[in-house]
Amino acid sequence: MKASVDSDRCAGHGDCVSICPAVFGWTADGFAEVILDEIPAQYHDLVGKAAQDCPEHAIEVDGG
Repeated sequence: MKASVDSDRCAGHGDCVSICPAVFGWTADGFAEVILDEIPAQYHDLVGKAAQDCPEHAIEVDGG
């Protein structure tokens, strides 16, 4: 599974970082980013929840 954060849509709410800090982190500008190239299976459910809960719908998930 891979995920990405659309930097044009992210408003820096941080829900994804709170839900799954092993996968999401912060850019220097205070917006979310994915910090892993390939997401381990143990985080798939949390990444899906982060994508679903993102207020800006800025997270895209591929695979899983």
